[in-house]
Amino acid sequence: MTIHLEGNDEQLRQAILAGDRGGLARGITLVESERADHQERAEKLVTALLPRTGQATRLGISGAPGVGKSTFVEAFGMHIVNAGHRVAVLAIDPSSRLSGGSILGDKTRMDELSRHPAAFVRPSAAGHTLGGVARRTREAILLCEAAGYDVVIVETVGVGQSEATVANMVDVFLLLIAPGGGDELQGIKRGIVELVDLIVVNKCDGDLLPAAGRIAADYQGALGLLRSLSVHWKPEVVQCSALEHRGIDQVWEAVGRCADTLRRTGDLAERRGRQLTDWLWQEVTGGIMDALRRDAKTSAVAKTLEKEVISQRLLPPAAARQVRESFFRRAERTEE
Repeated sequence: MTIHLEGNDEQLRQAILAGDRGGLARGITLVESERADHQERAEKLVTALLPRTGQATRLGISGAPGVGKSTFVEAFGMHIVNAGHRVAVLAIDPSSRLSGGSILGDKTRMDELSRHPAAFVRPSAAGHTLGGVARRTREAILLCEAAGYDVVIVETVGVGQSEATVANMVDVFLLLIAPGGGDELQGIKRGIVELVDLIVVNKCDGDLLPAAGRIAADYQGALGLLRSLSVHWKPEVVQCSALEHRGIDQVWEAVGRCADTLRRTGDLAERRGRQLTDWLWQEVTGGIMDALRRDAKTSAVAKTLEKEVISQRLLPPAAARQVRESFFRRAERTEE
């Protein structure tokens, strides 16, 4: 399908294709906007750029606070650009449930990488999206690919669901962990470990070095007992010290082995197909929620039912059913 963009949007498309970082930043701002007219323009922009996407290695990196994620991503990103690649980092900050605000501090914590001409670092707020990932991260990945970045990193804080969410939009999922947190095996959750392609033990330096070796062996053993996502790739455990820039090359080599294996066996195409289907249904669900929130009468019904639920005169499933029925009955009458 050929999309013809108007004026400024065509200029924006050309800027992104030329690899202009300012143009890429403006494009991501457009796709992240919640304004209906911006969303329509963003959809046309991404569709027009679609033929120039899909060639990058999409890497997800997650880990709990304190594992040295920002230090690792900067050291890792610098290693990649020094190897001749162009790398884009989409750093997702969790939003406050009280204020809705987000620190968006990753760019300041990746000062050297953000200034490198072959790198692009973009912090975004997770907003109300589950899993600590911005709702429009997938579109942002496509824009980065169209801008010529051949490695796109999605970096998010480990917030429970983030591992599953990130794993469902990237080619290779890397879980970053650190020794010294007590009983490390307590951190092994079957659902999370089954999603990973690589586990990287960071902070393998100083007094933590012996503990790092033990935790790496524990995780390698745990991976051997679980079924991985691909029958052709057995997840690996790699040790590194981002602070001392040791082992970073081994992490990059492991990422390359994983991506090459998935691509050669057809697993990558199958994985991306599942991700696109999941994206479709997430958009269906999100679109319905948006429509419900925008409908004034449905909102009024929901407010009344909330009081009934709080007072325990009505169960939440019954209240939810009434909200849906109220909305869809009016939608059907409108169509008639």
